[in-house]
Amino acid sequence: MKHDRKLHGHTGHAGSERAKRSMSVQQGLEWAFRVEHAQLELPEPPDPEREHGFGFGLEYVLLQRAILGCKVDGGRYKIGSYTHEDAEVIAATVAGMPGSLGGKRMAIRVAELARVGLTPDWMPGAVPRCVPVDIKRNRHGDRAVSIVIGTERVLMRGKWRSVEVRACPVTFRPDANQIEAARRDYQTWCNALGWIREALTAGGMLHDLCISAAMPRNRPWLR
Repeated sequence: MKHDRKLHGHTGHAGSERAKRSMSVQQGLEWAFRVEHAQLELPEPPDPEREHGFGFGLEYVLLQRAILGCKVDGGRYKIGSYTHEDAEVIAATVAGMPGSLGGKRMAIRVAELARVGLTPDWMPGAVPRCVPVDIKRNRHGDRAVSIVIGTERVLMRGKWRSVEVRACPVTFRPDANQIEAARRDYQTWCNALGWIREALTAGGMLHDLCISAAMPRNRPWLR
């Protein structure tokens, strides 16, 4: 998806009526971090009182700044360039991710995925398959590696001989735990985006942007 860097010219004229541009929360995140190059400034040190709550920390700070008539801080890493104020609000909201949803670790992951325009890999179509543990490759092709698991006495051409009994160790790739972990990670990311959408809507601090109700599919593997 292509995003316009200037949503609506952003002239800043007082009293002008401008229709807000609607984006899903995922589109808004990608616009803020990928197009506007907003920086994720995580609070330090963390507030233990907020870690288990709804997590409105930075949004509350932004709201208080708006009440006081202060401009949102930001752009300190972008000397000589402009970052849209809405992008700064989005980045600040992400930075306030509550601990119940992953806190700083999830905030960083959300920002990194948005910056490259990706979603977590939930391993679509993946099913556990039985495959050899090891493969030997040569000019004749691929061959499963076998191991000796014992010996047997067999009668060959009138003589008793000891022969190796070999077996091919197998495993399941990807295994069920890997698939489950990938899909659990995707759902956690979806939950984080849901919190960000609600926080941005409740905060009411976006000037040119409107976050719609559209969300990524919660469990796309159940289609």
